Amino acid sequence: MPKTPRSPARRLGVLVACAALLLSGCAGAGGDELGGGPHRHTINVLMVNNPQMVDLQKLTAEHFTRQTGIKVNFTLLPEDDVRDKISQDFSSQAAEYDVASISNYEVPFYARNGWLSPLGQRAARDPSYDQQDVLTPIRRSLTASDGRIYAEPFYGESSFLMYRKDLLAAKGLTMPARPTWTQVADLAAKLDGAQPGMRGICLRGQPGWGQMAAPFTTVVNTFGGTWFTKDWKARLDSPEFTRAANFYVGLLRSHGEAGAAQSGYTECLNDLQQGKVAMWYDSTAAAGSLDGAGSPVAGKIGYAPAPVERTRDSGWLYTWAFALQKASKHQDDAWKFIDWATSKQYEQLVGRELGWSRVPAGKRASTYSDPDYLRASAAFANATKTAIDSADPEHPGVQPRPAPGIQFVGIPEFSSLGTRVSQSLSSAIAGQTSVAQALKDSQKLAARVAATYAK
Repeated sequence: MPKTPRSPARRLGVLVACAALLLSGCAGAGGDELGGGPHRHTINVLMVNNPQMVDLQKLTAEHFTRQTGIKVNFTLLPEDDVRDKISQDFSSQAAEYDVASISNYEVPFYARNGWLSPLGQRAARDPSYDQQDVLTPIRRSLTASDGRIYAEPFYGESSFLMYRKDLLAAKGLTMPARPTWTQVADLAAKLDGAQPGMRGICLRGQPGWGQMAAPFTTVVNTFGGTWFTKDWKARLDSPEFTRAANFYVGLLRSHGEAGAAQSGYTECLNDLQQGKVAMWYDSTAAAGSLDGAGSPVAGKIGYAPAPVERTRDSGWLYTWAFALQKASKHQDDAWKFIDWATSKQYEQLVGRELGWSRVPAGKRASTYSDPDYLRASAAFANATKTAIDSADPEHPGVQPRPAPGIQFVGIPEFSSLGTRVSQSLSSAIAGQTSVAQALKDSQKLAARVAATYAK
């Protein structure tokens, strides 16, 4: 279970108790066995509760605290909850948490609002950190308009198509080297029932700007649509956006997973592992779980680029990264944790201790030349790096955009707008409304946001 941060009163009580124990010679209750002695420092870290972060929590006491004497209190929460809590704490500069996991979506406006401490100069002072080893698209996505880096990546990802290559072979089907969505829909229809109860494809239908809206927006981009024109005109009622929405909803209703309107990343991962679906379009980060030790589909999964229609590429770009709250009173200790958790050395530690398939990859070029990692990830390593390298947040579609972002629009309002639009489309997937009505309602919401930016 995640540890919750201690209240000031409780922390004071602990310090008093420790002091009493030390005066009486009972040092065993202090931190000497962890290498920190009686003056060990403490930081609070707030993270999303995904598997890679859980691994980090498990490894920290023995391998970070023991070496540095810095104790780390972790709080792990589901994605929507952790975003809300981070926003509240960082926007108020309450400094309940020193470090938090944020993404390349938040970094630009968190930095612009003065909520983050820049990290680039700190990284430059550590020769072993090697900032230039961070993959260029990831590094740029964490760099604010002032040219400074405000977060360091824990892992990075793009998106691609994952499919049961054994089932395609059994049916005499071939996955194109660069599939279109039209071809994927055709394959999904032919793979329905490939095994008893199996559906052709899994796509996120669960509402949320970081859930359904993420893969859906990449479909909009490659179908020629956009949320907003360069001069801030909402375009959710355009023919291209409408075609993308009808395609996405129709594909799920015809060949998608059971309970699609409630399915997100985790549900689709489970469905592919358990043989309930034959294909899945989603994050490249899923490959480590699919091909990892103990996975029932290890060795059976093929990986193809994100499907396209009118663009050459359509994979998204995303990273969970660690940021340091500007109001934190433990800047040096917090940086030491970020430095360690996002380093080459930490990746090596995970590989040795937990297995190479669990390395938080997708962020460093050196990972993709490491022979140990490549042996464990031969099926997907090249496809992952190619997808990340191909991602272009500045030009994700066929027309200029007013804000960067592939699977999101890089403005603060998108977290609310994307969630509300996805709620309407999720209702269409469930058969509770039509796509036309969902987009009519959504266009009104988007027009209100556009009006705040249009000049």
